[in-house]
Amino acid sequence: MNPLLQRLQPYPFERLRQLFAGVTPSPDFKPISLGIGEPQHATPGFVQTAIHNAFAGLSTYPATAGDIKLRQTLVDWLQRRYGLHLDAQTQVLPVNGSREALFAFAQTVIDPKAEAIVVSPNPFYQIYEGAALLAGAAPYFAPSDPARNFAVDWDSVPDAVWQKTQLLFVCSPGNPTGAVMPLSEWQKLFDLSDRHGFVIASDECYSEIYFRDEPPLGGLEAAAKLGRSDFKNLIAFTSLSKRSNVPGLRSGFVAGDSKLIKPFLLYRTYHGSAMSPLVQAASIAAWADEAHVVANRALYREKFAQVTPLLAQVLDVQLPDAGFYLWAAVPAPAGAAGPGDDVAFAAQLLAQYNVTVLPGSYLARPANGHNPGAGRIRMALVADTAPCVEAAQRIVQFTQSNFK
Repeated sequence: MNPLLQRLQPYPFERLRQLFAGVTPSPDFKPISLGIGEPQHATPGFVQTAIHNAFAGLSTYPATAGDIKLRQTLVDWLQRRYGLHLDAQTQVLPVNGSREALFAFAQTVIDPKAEAIVVSPNPFYQIYEGAALLAGAAPYFAPSDPARNFAVDWDSVPDAVWQKTQLLFVCSPGNPTGAVMPLSEWQKLFDLSDRHGFVIASDECYSEIYFRDEPPLGGLEAAAKLGRSDFKNLIAFTSLSKRSNVPGLRSGFVAGDSKLIKPFLLYRTYHGSAMSPLVQAASIAAWADEAHVVANRALYREKFAQVTPLLAQVLDVQLPDAGFYLWAAVPAPAGAAGPGDDVAFAAQLLAQYNVTVLPGSYLARPANGHNPGAGRIRMALVADTAPCVEAAQRIVQFTQSNFK
């Protein structure tokens, strides 16, 4: 048995299941879950039609690199979205969802013999930690700063850590905070990468759900603006799951430095990571259409516009830059010092009002004596507007009843 498996910590939703094992939800309320970030808006009909029309593709083995039609569709989307011009043969690669690719990419680039370190934000998407540990590297966590719109405090990472860093995970828009990295932050990370030689993996799966007029800056876009047209040591990870409401399709792509794409393709060839022809056909249809993305974004904007002011009456929460999460601080009991107890808040909310939220401490790791997720909850506003509003109303009632 691989001994590195023993280093993995329980996944947040397993911890949530254990927390709720002794909780009896109130039968007075229909259950509403804001716990899991699983898109629930309707899948576009044309995507389903594309799958149906591609059944003949089941008779052939797909190439790991994907059909050139798909890769060309991907670079066309990058051109429309970011104004980029990439080579469909060497700079893009379809993947079976960003989760799978983020994990596999770490196995490709990390040399565990070199006392490798993988740096990531804190709180973070849990795959970053698991990918680092199973690649034989040590994770290092840089905390987000609530005082700076949850920007990651990269300056808190010691130079001795950067010297051993082989891979940096960034997430913009962030999970769970929704923060978007500005160009100045990208400049800082590119400078560090040039100095120490590490690779940057930019997780951008929430890039198309945003609340400002200007869409979020992407990593490749930032590199191009800064004259880094070769995208040196940079790979961006993008997914259809949130953009097109197809989480079960397991489709995304990576793009960037051709010197990283080539070995990643080799790894994937041996790993057996070819994308089904049916999924490729559906992906071509989804990436080629923007109307459904605009409509999807409008649904989230309407939903957040109704829910956020309700919750702001009782919780420290504000509209994020992007994504479909609210990252809220919970109140402390009357007379108590310090942050509220996010774990107790989640358990009591389920017991009294049958609403599920995810404790923020489950999404972070203690570092320098502090868990930056403690005292916060993540709420995934993925259901339709009505149940999300009802959940918010129940949270208001719960908070007013228990934290006066």
